[in-house]
Amino acid sequence: MATEIRRPDGTVVPCPAAPLLAGAGGLAGRGFRVRTGPVQLLPAGTPSDFRLVTVSDQPVPPGRTAAGGAAVVLAAGAMASAGLLRAGGPVQAVLDDWAWAVRPRRLLLASPRSLCAGVERAIEVVEALLKRHAGGGPVFVRKQIVHNTHVVRDLEERGAVFVQELDEVPDGSLVVFSAHGVSPAVRQEAADRGLEVVDATCPLVTKVHAEARRFAARGDTVVLIGHAGHEEVEGTLGEAPGATVLVETSEDVARLEVPASARVSYLTQTTLALDETAEVITALESRFPGVRGPGSDDICYATTNRQHALKAVADRSDVVLVVGSANSSNSVRLAGLARRGGTPAYLIDDAGDIRPEWIQAADTVGLTAGASAPQSLVDGVVAAFGGLGPVTVTEHTTTTETVTFGLPAAVRAR
Repeated sequence: MATEIRRPDGTVVPCPAAPLLAGAGGLAGRGFRVRTGPVQLLPAGTPSDFRLVTVSDQPVPPGRTAAGGAAVVLAAGAMASAGLLRAGGPVQAVLDDWAWAVRPRRLLLASPRSLCAGVERAIEVVEALLKRHAGGGPVFVRKQIVHNTHVVRDLEERGAVFVQELDEVPDGSLVVFSAHGVSPAVRQEAADRGLEVVDATCPLVTKVHAEARRFAARGDTVVLIGHAGHEEVEGTLGEAPGATVLVETSEDVARLEVPASARVSYLTQTTLALDETAEVITALESRFPGVRGPGSDDICYATTNRQHALKAVADRSDVVLVVGSANSSNSVRLAGLARRGGTPAYLIDDAGDIRPEWIQAADTVGLTAGASAPQSLVDGVVAAFGGLGPVTVTEHTTTTETVTFGLPAAVRAR
């Protein structure tokens, strides 16, 4: 799949929609292994077994506008002889699907979006350690440093070694704790093994851990609102395991078994949706009138800001795309928030996940990114839409973030 066409005269024709035709909504989704890259055209008259087919070559459906610079399929003669390019064949079907998605569009970019201060800090920790340990021992990272496949893959390619548990790390090695935090039991295991620990836990998660310890120390039953199995939740539960219970929904609150004389406090996972969490808190307040919460919201500023920004564009969009990985809680919550407001929404890792049927009828597309998704992935989506017709990009800003977190002392001291 050509990302650009290089003509014999030296001119270059960009093909920005290549990720769309190559990805899950294109050839890869039909079982093909696809390579993308620039294509050099041979001078006229040069014998070749290859042919070029573009979305622009397809008949324009009624009411649509021809695309300029749409992606190009590069097919060998063997593919043609195998019937892959015949009418109704798989390659032609991909081209037809995306031809229906060609039209002028408006993209509404929600702002703030993309990386938050805690995620940036965690990534910087690993990058700094990789630089300092270049040529030395490996830098191990327990769990994903942040929940984004592209970030993790990039750090792996640069030398980071990601593990699920500490028993995969040799004694005495350097290990980084992820932004989501760990339980005291994990910290103790690291100490017992003589591991050199650099803690990249987000300071806002550290705040929740401190609240869990304080609430439990005063004798409260601590109700943690969060998602079972999430790394942040596991770490928080570990701070006071004998005093903490987990709930996800208001129905869970109704099933809670708490001694009649117990005082009840609640905490929340930092990456939850505001509206869903409010329902659970209301249920807690109804059942336990004296329930006490944290002094300030546990849902982090970045999660809150991204949800408010998304609401501002979702109501004006035909469809919403959220850039983020499937295991990113805050990204999943963004897509759910748009759907609950009545706008179709889809979570994508990158432009290659977009499917033509999602956007064929969409004149206005809302676009945002979770707090662990780099801005470069958003830029890739915007560029890909440019291969399907003229695009007008409008950024809608609801607030400006100025929060920054310093690196851990263990990194600064080096």
